Amino acid sequence: MALQLDIVTPEKKIFSGAVENVYFPGTEGEMGVLESHVALVTGMVPGELRYLQDGKVNELAVGEGFVEVTGEKVTVLTDLAATDEQINEEKVEEAMRRAEETLNKIDHSENSEEVAAMQATIAKSLAQLKLKRKRKNI
Repeated sequence: MALQLDIVTPEKKIFSGAVENVYFPGTEGEMGVLESHVALVTGMVPGELRYLQDGKVNELAVGEGFVEVTGEKVTVLTDLAATDEQINEEKVEEAMRRAEETLNKIDHSENSEEVAAMQATIAKSLAQLKLKRKRKNI
């Protein structure tokens, strides 16, 4: 028996296949799912998602989203899912720099939505850079 994993972004289905396990950045910390895991729905924060398939660990930088576990299936709904090959380090650094500059310029008491958007951009950028730089060192 295996665990079915589906990773979906608003643009497309990123991955669908049988895996041995899945680890993701949950809102309460890293969570792991093995076969026959209890059913749950939880939030996901930007970070690294890993899964083991055919003896190989695969990694993705992920954004915010939700994870649903139903016995033998894990469904990840996220606004970002990228492999290290898909991440352009320079573009991500530039996006993070612009978000940090904007965050420093705006009035935090009156622009809470804009503050949250800039903080989300920074968090997703950090997740991508961490994965990209980790893979460079391997």
